[in-house]
Amino acid sequence: MEVGEDRGVGDLMGGGSGSDSEGLLVVLEAVRTQLAAPERSEQEWPGVEDADVLQALIADWLSQYANAGTRRTYAYALGLPQHWVETMSPASTSAVPKAAPPAASSGPLHQLAWFRWCASRAMDPRAATGLDVKAWLHTLEAAGAEKRTRQRMLSTLSAFYGHLTEVGAVAANPAALNRTRLGLNRSARDASPTIRLTAGQLRALLDAAAQLPNRTRHRDLYAARAVAVVALLTLGLRVSELVGLDRDKLMVSGGEPMLRVLGKGGIHREVYLTELAATALQNYLAERDRTAGTATPVLRGRTNAAAVSPLIATRDGGRCSRFDVNALLRRVAVQAGPALADVADRIHPHALRHAYVTIALEQDARIQHVQADVGHASIATTQYYDRGRRTRDTTAADLVEAAIRAAGDTKPN
Repeated sequence: MEVGEDRGVGDLMGGGSGSDSEGLLVVLEAVRTQLAAPERSEQEWPGVEDADVLQALIADWLSQYANAGTRRTYAYALGLPQHWVETMSPASTSAVPKAAPPAASSGPLHQLAWFRWCASRAMDPRAATGLDVKAWLHTLEAAGAEKRTRQRMLSTLSAFYGHLTEVGAVAANPAALNRTRLGLNRSARDASPTIRLTAGQLRALLDAAAQLPNRTRHRDLYAARAVAVVALLTLGLRVSELVGLDRDKLMVSGGEPMLRVLGKGGIHREVYLTELAATALQNYLAERDRTAGTATPVLRGRTNAAAVSPLIATRDGGRCSRFDVNALLRRVAVQAGPALADVADRIHPHALRHAYVTIALEQDARIQHVQADVGHASIATTQYYDRGRRTRDTTAADLVEAAIRAAGDTKPN
């Protein structure tokens, strides 16, 4: 799936496939069906006699998260349809898009998402016990789910049942298991599976993005967008933060161009744009406006209502998904040739975020500044940089940019 094709990407776990059983498919559509047509069959959610009550509980839980990326991630992990949470906000738990996005290809674990797994056993999720959760985890492991994947899925499930416990829907949290005994405890000794990219490889990605092949008449737009995506990811953004950004979050603060990013926990932070990122973003937005026939200024404040649109968009103005960005990055890595040949199949957005931190520290940036840049909480460091202490001098972004530019200057002719 290529971003340039603008076909839209749905939930990989929720994407339909001919091999899915009817019961499993029905789980993904249960919420939408209930909201669109109050009169439904009780068999629409196997094992659940009061699907409307369960769906209301799920909506109540998800709507507590201000970050849309968090809601989408949690829905994905549990096997819920992405279009159900796409327009959900803390103020509205019943909004449903008029049309669902096209189905995506099925992921290898899509049929094992928790709600799908429960439905395949005609089990009401509220009746689940610790034994059921452990059986589910063993099934995931047998299907090839990595330790970190199982850790994340269990954490999501525990958060969901924690909410059900708080509101009295279940007596206890069946996902509150002893993770050490399950081999799912988090340890600082665990090696990170994230590949380590050098400044030279980031430079190669930027160069390759500018030359990304495209046979359509929108080649310049797609190339400009690819460069902007790579450049923004070199600032240490999470992919969920990138795709969640609107154009009105691009502004000037203290005379410096910056992005106001909504991170984990609903916490905003200011991410200063390097000259490299600012230029790439300006070129992309200018080409996007030219293609759309508009003349919207690139840098703006919040006074222009038309500015409320995705910062990174599909050609028709829709919001790119994290899967779009991941697919685009893989295409760029392949295009980069020898510089990325050994790692092209393992490139993903978090690798660039990881590279930001490692390169910044290699350039002797203060660790407190790096943490503030990426909005990353750490057990070892509890100091919190509030907005008043965030200035151009307290970001490592310029050091990372200098390393990337230097890597480009030393390329062989």
